[in-house]
Order: sequence, then C-alpha cells, then structure tokens
Amino acid sequence: MSPLLRRFLFIAIVLAIIAAAIVWLTRPKPVPVRLYTVAAGLVEATLANTRAGSVEACQRTKLSTILGGRIESLSVKEGDHVEAGQVLMRLWRDDLAARVQVAEAQLATAQSRANEACTVADNAEREAERQEALAAKGFISSSRADSARTDAKARRTACVSAKKDIVTAERQLAAARADLGRTVITAPFAGTVAKIVGEVGEYSTPSPPGVPTPPAIDLIDDACLYVKAPMDELDAPKIHAGQTVRIRLDAYPNRVFEGRVRRVAPYVTAVEKQARTVDVEVDFADPAAAKGLLVGYSADVEILLDARDGVLRIPTAALQEGNRVLRVDADGRLEARHIQPGLANWEWTEVREGLSAGDRIVLSLEKEGVKPGAQVVEEKTAAK
Repeated sequence: MSPLLRRFLFIAIVLAIIAAAIVWLTRPKPVPVRLYTVAAGLVEATLANTRAGSVEACQRTKLSTILGGRIESLSVKEGDHVEAGQVLMRLWRDDLAARVQVAEAQLATAQSRANEACTVADNAEREAERQEALAAKGFISSSRADSARTDAKARRTACVSAKKDIVTAERQLAAARADLGRTVITAPFAGTVAKIVGEVGEYSTPSPPGVPTPPAIDLIDDACLYVKAPMDELDAPKIHAGQTVRIRLDAYPNRVFEGRVRRVAPYVTAVEKQARTVDVEVDFADPAAAKGLLVGYSADVEILLDARDGVLRIPTAALQEGNRVLRVDADGRLEARHIQPGLANWEWTEVREGLSAGDRIVLSLEKEGVKPGAQVVEEKTAAK
C-alpha cells in the first residue's frame, strides 16, 4: 500500500470516529420518568361532594320569645347542657303575673257562687217535693206546690249558669297563664346551648317571619350528628338511601368515618345558575365514633357506588385523552396503548383490555419529551 493511500485511509478512519462521537454525544438522552407496573387490586366507583359539606345536629332550634320584653333572668350560659323542659330565659312579666292572679281570684269567686247557687237549688228542689206531698194530701193548694216547683227550676237554672261561669273563668285563667308563658323560653329537647343573644336587663325582640332577627338562644342536640353535603345534580340519580359512605373531616385529616346515606333531598339547590346541587344527608355508621365532634365542622363525603377486587388497575393520573396510556416496551421506548376502562375513581381505573399484568406505564405525563417513540429511563427516587 502506497503512503498516499495509507494517509487517506487514516484520515477516513479519523473522520468516521469523529462522526460517530458527534452522533453519540448529540443523541437524545433517555427521559427520566416515573413508572407504574400494572397489577391487580381493588377499584371502586365513587361520587364526591362538589363543595364542602358540614357536620349537622339531628335537632337544632333557634329559640326566641313570642313577646318582646326586658330580660329578667338567664338560667344558663353558652356551652351548658340542659334537659328538656328546663327554663332557659325569662322576661319581665309582673303585669302578666298580676293578670293571672286576677283570673285565679275570679275563678275562686265563680266557684263560690256556683256552690252557693247549687246549694240553694238543692234546697229549693227538696222544698218543692215537700210542697207537692202536702198538696197531694190536701193540706195546701196545688198552686202553692206549682209555685215551689217553679222556684226550684229557677234555682237549678241559676246553678247551671254559675257552673258555666266557672268554665269561663277557667278559660280566662288558662289564657292569662298562656300569656305569662310567652315570656319564658324552655328547652324543647335535651341539648347544649350554643349561643345566647342578650344579657339580663337588655330588651329581647321576637323574630317575625321574613325578618332576620338573631334568635335569643341557639340550642343544639349534639348527641345525634350527621353530615350534610351538596352533590352535583348529574350524580343525584345514582344516589339512594343505604349506600356506604366514607366521611373525612378537615379537623381529623388522618381519620375516615364510615357512614350511610340517610336521605337525598327531593329538590335541586341553585346557589349559582352554573352550580346546581342536591343535598345528601349521611348518618355515621357508629354514632359513638362521632361523639365529641363539633357541629359545623367542614366535611367531605365519598359515596361508594360499586367495587371490584382483584382486577387489573392503573392510576387514573396515567390515563390520557381517548383512554390512552404510554407503555414502555422492551427497548425502553414509549408506545401508545388504547385501553378499555371499567370502574374508575379519582385514584384508580380498572383496565379491561389493552394491558397485561407486569406492563410498565408512564406516570410523568407532564414532562417534556414524553411521547410515543421517546426513549425513557425509570426515575430514581430519593432514599428516605
């Protein structure tokens, strides 16, 4: 081989090495991605509330006096537990108490008059019987006996009238006592006093219909609690009483309460025209577990519609538009796979067709360069 040929061959080899190095150095680097290995597991179909719900009391009443007046006494404080029928508040009522006393006196007078009238009537009837007996023997005239009988009838009528006066007086007394009772607030059920509006000596105003006047006393039965949550109107037909529910409270982030759907509201609430919801009421499956929860806690509910265990599943976050996923082949390249999904929720989606157990799919869909044909490598997770 001539020196010139050897030189050209050497230069060609050097250029080939340089070209190969350039190709190697400029080749696309594998994209580090998070992968998930397809496996079998539990998939549930669930519904969640659109806005935060809240813990509610089975019984809650906002009490106001029927009459307006100055607060004379408060028998309780906020946070006190009260029994049914216990007096909570009294208004000044001396005038109404005086009317009750007058009505009681009138009743006593009516009863005395009735006793007197009826006693006289009894005596008149006995006298009439005696006169009739004497007339029958001819000792007195029949007109005198008739006069005695007429007087007895009149006395009996007066007795009956006097008894009716007693009834009238009793009703007047009941009305006076009812007026007196309007100045008192009593607990309609056992519960906890949540709030009191007003102090002793202040004027308490009743709450007429349509006027947002603060109630005098807010009473809560915290022995019985449930959760009320708004659900999207499109989901309402899928919800019915008895369904299993998982309840989560912001105040207890690491705890899940079991529940059951108690009631689905028979109407749609339109808070906004674009946000129409149906209120769903959920009972705690174990009332003892809800003991100590505060009324008003924000709550989220997850209603279980269906569940399948032992089925192939993938994270819902790995699913692209058109029910596609990116699968990693044996060479580490991505290929698009169309799947047939089954049950799904925000966390898991059932795979009926399109993937097999052991297949690896990409979770890092937001990364640049993650597309069919791209070379990928599994992202290393930091050791904890």
